[in-house]
Amino acid sequence: MVAQNLRVVGDRIEQLLDDLYATAEPAACAVAQELLRLVTELYGGGLERVVTLAREEAPAFADRLLDDDLVASLLLVHGLHPESVTARVEAGLQSVRPLLATHDGDVELLDVDEDTGAVHLRLLGSCDGCPSSAVTLRDAVERAIVEAAPEITIIDVEQPAVDASAPAVTGTPVALGRKPAPRFESCPTGVGAR
Repeated sequence: MVAQNLRVVGDRIEQLLDDLYATAEPAACAVAQELLRLVTELYGGGLERVVTLAREEAPAFADRLLDDDLVASLLLVHGLHPESVTARVEAGLQSVRPLLATHDGDVELLDVDEDTGAVHLRLLGSCDGCPSSAVTLRDAVERAIVEAAPEITIIDVEQPAVDASAPAVTGTPVALGRKPAPRFESCPTGVGAR
């Protein structure tokens, strides 16, 4: 229930920002951007201090914080998550491997490009070339990756070769869609962020 309420709050914030940017003068838009930046910086600094104190005083509690979806997502937003994107993607894939194994398949993480928010994968076993492999990827692997590393926006799947001697064909992405930049970093009226 709490997570659903927070999603509603997040959606409402986005709607209010859209309304403000659609109707506000450029100066008001710039003030709103600065206000959001400062509030984010304040809460990010507080969260960083909480995590530091938890690690010093109660490492087990710090681990519990990371296991909490809301706290982990806030850590990601503020660049405080201690696990690398690659480690989180690999953990997401590990969580879906038992499902793939029931279909005699697996998935291999080939690369993570943090700058573009992309991962490059290869389906293995029965999933390799299986007509339903796209569905498997979309429904299970994609969800696992996005839940583990929400900053990933592109999943590129290496396509299987026609035969063992032919080189693999790559570059058929399963795009999750691009996430827009945080709204407070730019103003549609042309006033830049400070």
